[in-house]
Amino acid sequence: MDSCHKKSVVAIINGTQAKTIQAVLERIPLPQREAVKEVSMDMARNMGMASKNSFPQSNIVIDRFHVVRLVQEAMQHLRVQHRWNAIAEENNLIKESKEKGEKYQSETLSNGDTLKELLARSRYLLYKFEHEWTSNQSKRAALLFKIYPVLEAVYKLTISFRSIYENTSKENASEQFRSWKEKVIALNIPEFNTAVHSIECHWDSILNFFDNRSTNAYVESFNSKIKGFRANLRGVTDVKFFLFRLEKLFA
Repeated sequence: MDSCHKKSVVAIINGTQAKTIQAVLERIPLPQREAVKEVSMDMARNMGMASKNSFPQSNIVIDRFHVVRLVQEAMQHLRVQHRWNAIAEENNLIKESKEKGEKYQSETLSNGDTLKELLARSRYLLYKFEHEWTSNQSKRAALLFKIYPVLEAVYKLTISFRSIYENTSKENASEQFRSWKEKVIALNIPEFNTAVHSIECHWDSILNFFDNRSTNAYVESFNSKIKGFRANLRGVTDVKFFLFRLEKLFA
């Protein structure tokens, strides 16, 4: 993004290697690159290395979206594991019924879902705050958390992690993260332990968010536009012409 002209494209780089990105960015004169104070990005180390080398006076800011998504993915991974277990259990029951010459009938819960349907249909409600749930989602969540208390625990962990970003100071955010980490350790769920480790590896850059609350949301939105543009074309056969169109539309 160009700091002088917001929402304008500086470059579309073919490749993700740090040296490839850096070679393109260094075509910008050094005095201009030294004027950059912040670079907002995801948690990719290659991007961090290229950005730090290309903009030596800048602070790396890891956008909140990517950090929250990491924790949400840990939660969803656990839900998917339970869903696969439910599918495997149902398959075994179907097999046993066939061997007995009986017709298998799936057990339905009070809201009409089977167990595997409950786990599948709970995906989106777990992304929301409780007050945002519809009536059906509230009923589904009550059943889900009754059958799988661990999913309620990780849902609350995810929501409490998101609340850390409501802070306006690094000190408060850091203190809340330490408290959150202790709860994760006590719960001892491998997916969340991995998330904590990843966050700690990038903690300084994550904390930089609380200086100016900088975000790369514009870039993520632009990324979505490119993907949608490509999908509408049913793929890209002429890459040069595709990039030419992007330049005319967005640069």
